[in-house]
Amino acid sequence: MTQPEKPEWKPTWRKPVGILALVIALCIYMFAVASASAVIGGWHVLLQTLVYVVLGTIWLLPLRRFLIWMETGRWG
Repeated sequence: MTQPEKPEWKPTWRKPVGILALVIALCIYMFAVASASAVIGGWHVLLQTLVYVVLGTIWLLPLRRFLIWMETGRWG
């Protein structure tokens, strides 16, 4: 009985570059939000909560397309 052929697997440069770019982008975003905390800290507590919830989730919007690009090389 013959073994079925395994598909040829070739590593791409997109995954390590993508992970590095993602870490750098998240650090830049984190420092930008942290530097805005001096201004946001003076606002009403409920407004602060809303702003931090929005800022804490907004970075997820481009993540799906970015992960697709890392896996397939296409933007979408």
